[in-house]
Amino acid sequence: MRELKAGKGYMFIYILLLAATLTLMLMLRNCYDHSSNTSRSPISVEKDTINVAIEYSPLSLYTYKDTLGGFNYDLLRIIARRHGIILKYHPVVTLSKTLDGLKDGTYDVVVANMPKTTEYADSFLFTKPVYLDRQVLVQLKDSITGKCHITSQLDLAGDTVWVVAGSPYASRISNLAREIGDTIYIAEEPLYGSEQLFLLVATGEIGQAVINERIAKTMSKNYPLIDISTGISFTQFQSWLMNANDTILCDSLNVWIDEVKASDSYHQLEKRYFK
Repeated sequence: MRELKAGKGYMFIYILLLAATLTLMLMLRNCYDHSSNTSRSPISVEKDTINVAIEYSPLSLYTYKDTLGGFNYDLLRIIARRHGIILKYHPVVTLSKTLDGLKDGTYDVVVANMPKTTEYADSFLFTKPVYLDRQVLVQLKDSITGKCHITSQLDLAGDTVWVVAGSPYASRISNLAREIGDTIYIAEEPLYGSEQLFLLVATGEIGQAVINERIAKTMSKNYPLIDISTGISFTQFQSWLMNANDTILCDSLNVWIDEVKASDSYHQLEKRYFK
């Protein structure tokens, strides 16, 4: 569990997160995606409204001026328009609490930067892959030499790595520790998501963190002293999560995801967010 003094970097992240969350909540307060002009898919989801917990991050959901965007958000909107389904969005930051909400029925779908792993397959249903990604180490370069403290996975021996609490990244780091034959200490952040961990590294509040590469690449464009060159995992499938009993909704989403991925709309999303 994390214990940090409320320094300037910590307060900066807190204020930024609070402002972003409030903005998203206001913009999504009465936001439903649906289309009355499109017939509902023959595959019934047995719900009038699908409650989507969507992670606040550059890849899932973000705000730019007065516009909402994000790869996952835009993909969901395409699906909603094509099949006449109604989606209600719930912006989230704390992944562990969000997964609890998925278990108790508060949410129907969790859309976040989540690799498909056997660890979570026992508790949740995963959709077919939405995109591919891998995990990387985020660290600061020395401002004078431009060199990094960690240059390979072996250098993590005896060091501490921060991850989002509730994410499968902790298991990957534990496996990596066994692979290198040494201890890697894991600190789990219970309040913030991947974007905030990146910023905590950038402000020097924490030493290094593990997040998805696509988020790291997007954010590092504005932080020249951040290094993301050290890979932590192989490329993995990134999927959405559902309650283990919600097989009908999962089957429906799988069909809809396959349909969109075969279309020009998906390729346009890839070009916009990944290139």
